[in-house]
Amino acid sequence: MAKNWYPVIDYDRCTGCLTCANFCPHGVYAVKDGKPLVANPDECVEFCRGCQKICPVGAINYSAEVNVNG
Repeated sequence: MAKNWYPVIDYDRCTGCLTCANFCPHGVYAVKDGKPLVANPDECVEFCRGCQKICPVGAINYSAEVNVNG
């Protein structure tokens, strides 16, 4: 799995629909106070963008992108 690739949630955009947490088969997410939480970032598969693609509000980026662009 990836050390520098994991989802980063923009909580200003996140609506708490939990689509990402329900989608991820790798156990990256947990739920806290009704919002997704990246609890196991090391379990994210490098270059997988599954949760980003299905997020209805575009609230997910990845650590490698944020570090380069942020």
